[in-house]
Amino acid sequence: MPLSQWHGISSHRICTISMFYDPFFNTVILDNKALMALIDAAPLWLPLILLPPLLLLFMKKMKVVRQSEQLLPPSPPRLPILGNLHQLSSLPHQSMCHLSKKYGPVMLLRLGQIPTLVISSAEAAREVLKVHDLAFCSRPLLSGTGRLTYNYLDIAFSPYTDHWRNMRKIVTLELLSLKKVQSFRFIREEEVRFLVNSLSESSALAAPVDLTQKVYALVANITFRVAFGFDYRGTNFDRDRFHEVVHETEAVAGSISADEYIPYLGWIVDWLTGHRAKDGKSFPRHAIDNHLQPGRKKCHDDMIDVLLAIEKEQTEVGASQFTRDNIKAILMNLFLAGVDTSSLTVNWAMAELVRNPRVMKKVQDEVRKWVGKKGRVTEDDVHQLEYLRMVIKETLRLHPPGPLLIPRETMSHCKVSGYNIYPKTLVHVNVWAIGRDPRYWKDPEEFFPERFLDSSYDFNGQSFEYLPFGSGRRICPGIHMGSITVEIILSNLLYCFDWILPNGLQKEDINMEEKAGVSLAPCKKTPAHLMWTCGCGHAQEKPKRYCSITATVPGAF
Repeated sequence: MPLSQWHGISSHRICTISMFYDPFFNTVILDNKALMALIDAAPLWLPLILLPPLLLLFMKKMKVVRQSEQLLPPSPPRLPILGNLHQLSSLPHQSMCHLSKKYGPVMLLRLGQIPTLVISSAEAAREVLKVHDLAFCSRPLLSGTGRLTYNYLDIAFSPYTDHWRNMRKIVTLELLSLKKVQSFRFIREEEVRFLVNSLSESSALAAPVDLTQKVYALVANITFRVAFGFDYRGTNFDRDRFHEVVHETEAVAGSISADEYIPYLGWIVDWLTGHRAKDGKSFPRHAIDNHLQPGRKKCHDDMIDVLLAIEKEQTEVGASQFTRDNIKAILMNLFLAGVDTSSLTVNWAMAELVRNPRVMKKVQDEVRKWVGKKGRVTEDDVHQLEYLRMVIKETLRLHPPGPLLIPRETMSHCKVSGYNIYPKTLVHVNVWAIGRDPRYWKDPEEFFPERFLDSSYDFNGQSFEYLPFGSGRRICPGIHMGSITVEIILSNLLYCFDWILPNGLQKEDINMEEKAGVSLAPCKKTPAHLMWTCGCGHAQEKPKRYCSITATVPGAF
């Protein structure tokens, strides 16, 4: 190409530019002599003009080549430093669900500096949680959970190691086995009886009560008695402070730390949240010290007794990797995973039932017909209440307590849906999105418990369209404890009381929005009314007493 005058650029020198086509890179290459001639012929300001667009073109080309070579999952555009953090709201499971509709059920986000895989389909969830479970079964080392678990000495947040396998064996066999859960039956039934009596007294006095607070206190006291071995009623134990600390530690566990996602800013988060984690960790320590006091009276072996015995046994044989901090970390797991999830599931179920009078009547008829005039529902009765269990399953489909499960981290390279997933990738399985996907569920937004009639869906994590407790090696070990707690509370609330909306309030007026937190929690308080009924399940004719109930209606991640 002769260069004497090229697009108005004059030159004192005429030369020939030699070019050839490179089919491998799909581009045109200049030979060195020709390139030097072109540079010599151009004015000094020309490179300054051409450099920025050429750099952008080069970077775009390299990105396309790199992605085609690595076969990474599709991802939305991201910002420097922040990555895709700006695209996530305070309800990340909803934001991720919205993004996955555009970028697919296997999507790669960049949360700050952390590559994050988001799974939003049953097929991809099966690959992650079953086919490649070993590659995906570790946990990321996040500072918030590290502080709450004594540097990952627990089972919920610790990485996949020999230590974790030993801890899980202890927890599943010694603390949360079906036999052990059944041994605490008397505690659950006593606490439910306290709740029913309390609500009945409030109803008789026409005094308003907060059902959400009542249910939360009930589950917390069940957990407290199972773990610590005593009832804090009538003691000088600071119950309100205990509940406050549980909420604070949940906030720390559920928070996004800038230290992980945006380097050099983590000290701010440590300063803001470190004192809360420290306060929360004092309760397990005090409870253990109380158990070590000589002459302590006890009516049954609680979880601390069991764990202290294991520590002593392993220490005596000289092979103990089970320390006092392990006990504290397990107790923190128990409160973080057990209190909020069960109480919120009951609240969500009550909210859905009030909004769906047909379902409310059907489940109450079942409970009252089976129990008759016994005055209360026992755990023996619960096993016969098929429709009640369908109501709970439907509640967990729409409102899973952990909508993204606890995040996982890849330990080795593998492929999901044909895409390469590399080590140290954070993984979220959006069970909230899967549970509302019309590909798997007819009318997914409708509360319709009958969809579980004659179905194979259960809580064991083998049906990947339905994963409220997760699946694989990291499935929630507290399934038995959580499910029976929800069943016994909900069945007694439905047996003993009628639930209606106040005059003029329609079911559409109930706020079913969600709020941020470590579990899927109700957003705003919505009033409902409680009508006191007798133990046989039939409303008293004289007098009819109503009690204003603050029924907190639905929540978030």
